[in-house]
Amino acid sequence: MADQQPVRLHCFAHAGAGISSFYGWPRDLGAGVRSVPHLLPGRESRRREPRITGRDALLADLLDRFTPAAAAEHTPDVPYVLYGHSLGGLVAYTLTRALHERGLPLPALLAVGACPPPSAPSDLSDACDTSDDELFRLLGDVGALPDNAQPGGFWHRAVMPVLRDDLTLAHVLRAAAREPLPGGAAPPVPLLVVTGAGDPLAPPGAVAGWRDFTTGPVVFRTVPGDHFFLREPPLPRLLGRACRVVARTSLAPAAA
Repeated sequence: MADQQPVRLHCFAHAGAGISSFYGWPRDLGAGVRSVPHLLPGRESRRREPRITGRDALLADLLDRFTPAAAAEHTPDVPYVLYGHSLGGLVAYTLTRALHERGLPLPALLAVGACPPPSAPSDLSDACDTSDDELFRLLGDVGALPDNAQPGGFWHRAVMPVLRDDLTLAHVLRAAAREPLPGGAAPPVPLLVVTGAGDPLAPPGAVAGWRDFTTGPVVFRTVPGDHFFLREPPLPRLLGRACRVVARTSLAPAAA
């Protein structure tokens, strides 16, 4: 029965990251929700694959996982939800828009976290072409460096190339999201926008512009934490509750 199947919460991580931030989510999401992290090329088990820096390559990697044929591999009438954090928010929105453009089934809910709207400035993605020294300084200013990171050190050599390519991807996706849609209307998807109370990159007062990127209802929520609040329990707990609301709404009988 469809109501016995969990809502699938498809997750996309921030720039420079793999999917390890989502490993602890199952214990906090609660009943009826299954997290499905998506690993982009160039990191962790896909580290030997070329990293993606363009919209077309991103959709070539992701879109087939969300077609009706892919849905037939599990229960197709169970709703699914997308969540993206920072860069992942742009990935999730880009995927939603592409599904909408192609007339394919849409997520029951799109959730983005720690992500300025594409219409607003973004300090990090706007700096994707700056020098390593300047980018390193900016990362330090916004608290995005680990404590032991040093110029020329291991983190710099191992993570900075991935991060720079991810910021380039974010810059490209933000520009593409501002382009008019062929049909003129934004995706009709409910949107949940989550901010961290102490996030210097996407503070609560800077995300209202997301209203322009959907024709569905928009809800804003703030949780404790800085830019990396996905590592703490309040976010998966919030998303778990949202997924259960989606399930109840989707399975409710239509009014006579």
